[in-house]
Amino acid sequence: MRILFFTPYIGFNYGGIPKAVEELASAIGKLDASVDVVTTDANNLEKISVPLKKWIDKKNYRIIYFPCWNRQDFVISIPLIIWLCQHIHEYDIVHCHTVFAPIVLIVDWMCQYRHIPYVVTPHGMLEPWALSYKARKKQIYYNLLEKAALQNANAIHVIASLEASNVRSLGFQQIVNVPNGIHRQEFEYLPEPEIFYQQFPITRNKSLILFLGRIDPKKGLDLLAPAFAKVHDKFPQTHLVVAGPDNIGFMTTVQRYFRQAQCLDAVSFTGMLTGNLKSAALAAANLYVAPSYSEGFSMSVLEGMASGLPCVITNGCNFPEAAIAQAAYVVDINSDAIADALIHCLSHPQQAKAMGDRAREFIFQNYTWDRSAEKLVQVYQAIISRNSLTEYFAISSNSASNG
Repeated sequence: MRILFFTPYIGFNYGGIPKAVEELASAIGKLDASVDVVTTDANNLEKISVPLKKWIDKKNYRIIYFPCWNRQDFVISIPLIIWLCQHIHEYDIVHCHTVFAPIVLIVDWMCQYRHIPYVVTPHGMLEPWALSYKARKKQIYYNLLEKAALQNANAIHVIASLEASNVRSLGFQQIVNVPNGIHRQEFEYLPEPEIFYQQFPITRNKSLILFLGRIDPKKGLDLLAPAFAKVHDKFPQTHLVVAGPDNIGFMTTVQRYFRQAQCLDAVSFTGMLTGNLKSAALAAANLYVAPSYSEGFSMSVLEGMASGLPCVITNGCNFPEAAIAQAAYVVDINSDAIADALIHCLSHPQQAKAMGDRAREFIFQNYTWDRSAEKLVQVYQAIISRNSLTEYFAISSNSASNG
């Protein structure tokens, strides 16, 4: 089976989508499938420094980058489109990542014209909050173009049960629910926190609350600022670490949130953390927080839980299974609820640690890339064989509850 992954961008300045694409490609490539990833050199306000228009071998897959013109996440690449016109017929199935992108729409149209089955992963872009952000433009684009492309897709791949419900409410039925995952071995033994303390000495000897994510309006940092101010007033030894890239120049606004809440001095903005430094930050942290208004299915939430951290996440993170398993505090999307949950964790450290231990085991059992890859390959095979997807949806959506 020859599988083409298409994504307009794979630079890590775009957040969790690029990591999900690469991890899925690698995991599926281990399962007797040939996976090619086609993308551009876009990296938000920058470009990725890579060889262009030539295949690069990765672990279990290969990738090719094309030059493009882009403005943040709006990407156009004529060389890429020409290449697809010449080669898309060589694949058994095409898997497109993200929506509301004209270049993805062109790929969808090519698949329809060539009668090649295709799958679309919205990555949370069809969630109510995401649709309401810049709503007028999205409504016009959706009604004129995106809706038909999604209706013609052989499957819409969602990554959370609530996302499945929200996409179904838009009138789509061909939905498969296969969540993101982690590599268990990366979280079984975290490095020493000292690596992080040396890089950010102000965090030493503090109770660290860790936020991992892009500096973006949907991440709820406007809620986290007053929530953390309330926490810091009660627990002066706490320190908030905001770790993530500023893709859209939103940092000045975010810093103003914390300045107005009078707790900016107790916050460290580290920029994006990767590799050992990111793992050391997870090891150094006492709590993890995700105050998001909307997520598809957050990679960083999985990483926080897999690290054994007590986690406070909003119901915008689309992870009710974590609450059912008593593996995280899932709270309403408001600053008081976030603050109260963080204060409860700090006030009851043994109870919080027990929840972190449950979280770690819950993620290890249910949310790994190998499991996700196996389910997606089943979906691809069913589509290519023109079988019903109903049983695959049932397997995928029930995976966490079945353990």
